[in-house]
Amino acid sequence: MPAFKELVFSGVQPTGNLHLGNYLGAIKRFVAMQAQFECLYCVVDLHAITVWQDPAELTRQIREVTAAFLAAGIDPARSVVFNQSQVPQHAELAWIFNCVARLGWLNRMTQFKEKAGKDRENASIGLYDYPVLMAADILAYRATHVPVGEDQKQHLELTRDIAQKFNNDFSAAIQQHGHGEAFFPITEPLIGGPAARVMSLRDGTKKMSKSDPSDYSRINLTDDSDAIAQKVRKAKTDAEPLPSETAGLEKRPEADNLVGIFAALSEASREDVLREYGGAQFSAFKGALVDLAVAKLGPIGAEMKRLVADPGHIDAVLADGAARAEAIAAPNIAAVKDIVGFVRRR
Repeated sequence: MPAFKELVFSGVQPTGNLHLGNYLGAIKRFVAMQAQFECLYCVVDLHAITVWQDPAELTRQIREVTAAFLAAGIDPARSVVFNQSQVPQHAELAWIFNCVARLGWLNRMTQFKEKAGKDRENASIGLYDYPVLMAADILAYRATHVPVGEDQKQHLELTRDIAQKFNNDFSAAIQQHGHGEAFFPITEPLIGGPAARVMSLRDGTKKMSKSDPSDYSRINLTDDSDAIAQKVRKAKTDAEPLPSETAGLEKRPEADNLVGIFAALSEASREDVLREYGGAQFSAFKGALVDLAVAKLGPIGAEMKRLVADPGHIDAVLADGAARAEAIAAPNIAAVKDIVGFVRRR
């Protein structure tokens, strides 16, 4: 496989109520990656409409996710910040990939089965085809690395399969047009971090989610200091003190979750946290976690609110990012059209 320029792509859906899980599992990692990679961070609004969205609410949520990116520390001068629907190459490449991907591959996607449930006949074709658009999002930029959560691993594997099949199906044309042995990279997932999967504050066996009916199950990025403190103090725990070693967290999902959150917010390991708080009662540990969470998340929430109050600024950031993203994607898709055999305007 030829060498490709290192490039990170990732996206967040604008579906409202960003919470601690979104921050620790994705956005915080995005901020750190700016120091190591050239990065594109996308508000994936085309993915959002795979289920019905209220148009006015979708507009608000696109701006809110953008505000969260900026408030958390993503620098729009350093990284490309944009919303997907402003760059038409995503949808163009998705159609070409629809003709490369196989039906059997999509039938194996477990997330569609989970999201569609028993009413799959009424699910949109977009929801079914979501992973192909995700492949196009990544490969429009020939991204080499994608930070993903565990729930997206299967979709990234599909991206790799599509890239490999395209490279194989069109190998002669790829070489003929001077692109070497392969046009698309086999993208590598970046999975990890001390809190890659943040669980509900009310049930340590369930992922933290905006769809949970209890607002006490999650810390929203827009929560103020009082709300953060109240939710941490009310978080479900067990009767035992914290263990001194990580092995003691097994079969204690709520304890494991809170220790993981503390570790991620303090940029320490679970082992470090337990060395300091092992043997402590949860009342003392929660007090320390409240102080830490308020210190880390409070400024982000305040800055998000300030940014959301200035939609013109957010829209300008997105427009600039879209122009920069299209400058990368457009030549790639032009090359794909040549490889496939389309006649295009010159």
